[in-house]
Amino acid sequence: MKYLLMIHSNPITWGHPSFLHTEEGRALPKKAREALTAQLDKLLDELEASGELITAVPLDPPAKTRVVRVREGVRATTDGPYSEAKEQLAGVFLIDVAGQDRAEEVAATIPEAEFYAVEVRPVSA
Repeated sequence: MKYLLMIHSNPITWGHPSFLHTEEGRALPKKAREALTAQLDKLLDELEASGELITAVPLDPPAKTRVVRVREGVRATTDGPYSEAKEQLAGVFLIDVAGQDRAEEVAATIPEAEFYAVEVRPVSA
């Protein structure tokens, strides 16, 4: 079964990869960031080796987000993420695993699960 793992994070405190070049992205001590990066790299290697990983991609910072809405045929585009919350969608994994238990097991090993949340959603089709 395919699952989309949506990684929620606070890019300022965690140091999301797309923020590492900024002061905000360095809020987490370098040693801690390196440990979390190593944890993530290990997980990606394991999922790739097992054939369960379809893709994993980080998203650019929320500040680069554009939200498009169409109302009565008129398109309106605004800056910023859809949600004004501090936690934003930081990246996604698309995995193909035996079932929901395994998808949740994988989600629990993604570093952001310790700080924020990883949403597990089955993919139709």
